[in-house]
Amino acid sequence: MVKQILMIAALTVGLTTQAQLRIDNEGLRKLTIAEMAVKNLYVEDVDEQKLVEDAIRGMLEKLDPHSSYSTPKETKAMSEPLNGSFEGIGVQFNMVDDTLIVIQPVINGPSEKVGIVAGDRIVMVNDTAIAGVKMSKEEIMRRLRGPKGTIADLRVVRPGIKDLLTFKVKRDKIPVHSIDAAYMLRPGIGYIRIGNFSATTYEEFLQRMDRLKQAGMTDLVLDLQENGGGYLQAAADLAGEFLDAGDLIVYTEGRRVPRREYRAPEDGGFRKGRVVVLVDQYTASAAEIVTGAIQDQDRGQVVGRRTYGKGLVQRPIDLPDGSMIRLTIAHYYTPSGRCIQKPYEKGNKKDYDQDILNRLNHGELTNADSIHFADSLKYETLKRHRTVYGGGGIMPDYFVPLDTTKYTRYHRELAAKSVIIQQNLRYVDQHRKALKKQYTDFASFKAGYEVPQSFVDMIVREGEKQNIKPKDEAERVRTMPYLRLQLKALVARDLWDMSEYFSVMNEDNEAVKKALELLSE
Repeated sequence: MVKQILMIAALTVGLTTQAQLRIDNEGLRKLTIAEMAVKNLYVEDVDEQKLVEDAIRGMLEKLDPHSSYSTPKETKAMSEPLNGSFEGIGVQFNMVDDTLIVIQPVINGPSEKVGIVAGDRIVMVNDTAIAGVKMSKEEIMRRLRGPKGTIADLRVVRPGIKDLLTFKVKRDKIPVHSIDAAYMLRPGIGYIRIGNFSATTYEEFLQRMDRLKQAGMTDLVLDLQENGGGYLQAAADLAGEFLDAGDLIVYTEGRRVPRREYRAPEDGGFRKGRVVVLVDQYTASAAEIVTGAIQDQDRGQVVGRRTYGKGLVQRPIDLPDGSMIRLTIAHYYTPSGRCIQKPYEKGNKKDYDQDILNRLNHGELTNADSIHFADSLKYETLKRHRTVYGGGGIMPDYFVPLDTTKYTRYHRELAAKSVIIQQNLRYVDQHRKALKKQYTDFASFKAGYEVPQSFVDMIVREGEKQNIKPKDEAERVRTMPYLRLQLKALVARDLWDMSEYFSVMNEDNEAVKKALELLSE
């Protein structure tokens, strides 16, 4: 079985000559004999499938931190957000007291078309109760999702209506959007936040850009904070929108993989307006490609903290049972020649995973003076010949420290125990109609809504029930401003969508404030 898997893997790598991929026959024989010996001679029964998977994982764990193996189930789960769609009934939901509450139906989705609205409780799916039975969220999702064209027979409790409502929802393709928010930050200044780079990101980006241009956008804040990456081609296509035809975006190169360049195929659609890119320590991979291209080509300014430093190219190797190996084959390099990948020790994933914590402990996330670069890491941008630095990740042009005073221990514990999100769902559920009646549009809500003290008290009481309390009055006082801002943003999200959430939160985002300062100069 091991031999069959390795032979198929060799065929699916996509390399065309034996010289490009040599299999060590002696090593292969050893691996096969070992597997057969354990299977046939070991004192107890063994799970052969698990044995093979453990062998594959063992090989990959000794390589770089990003080569990995995923089971068929894990592979499918990873693919959905990158493919840009899944098949289901089309609702955003959350669980409160073992009951599914619809936050928003997907616009023009299957559920909205049959009349399901925000606030509905779905209590049964195809004659199976899902409310009050302590069913996991994953299991509920499995029952709601299904092949396009199949019917989900739903029983729904709607506040204010005595009887159960019945809906037959025909499942369909449900888009998964990779752009979290797009709105006018200030007159003339647009804002787009990208959560990841999927198969649909570039198309989504063009649509949002068109809308913002129609609204009067001349300059753009591109928010890539916490963007963990995704598809290289999506990132290259998007970066090309800011560049001239032929400008280098990124290149890849590896031991067995020759240099391959990605250049802007034509003049981009947004080459004249000013651009500020927001990044942080969680900005990685494809997001670093966009950031590096804009910085190296002197097309815009980068604001925030040094990015994660994931510059390894993985090639997917599909296995017969639907599982997958993602094998690192090359490095990413920015146009100036900087390797995006931060240093690592082969097989030492523990230290690699602690890198962000180490940055915090060393002061890099909070103090620009803690960041030092050797002269050997100096590079120049391509047009203005500004100094930029390699060594892993993209160092911003303007450093914005992490504000550790804003996120108190008290707030972190309330969030970790889901107190904030659960009480917000209850509050919106109870006041949705009244809030919609009072605030007919988001502009009036943003200008006029203030979080009532009773809402804050709900959270404090629920926290006390779970033994979550501020250590003193000073911590309580420090917690309240950010908690109130977050609650207002969550209410906006549940009444409208994520653009409204970020519109509220960004008013106190230091990176956004710095971008606005730069664009006002």
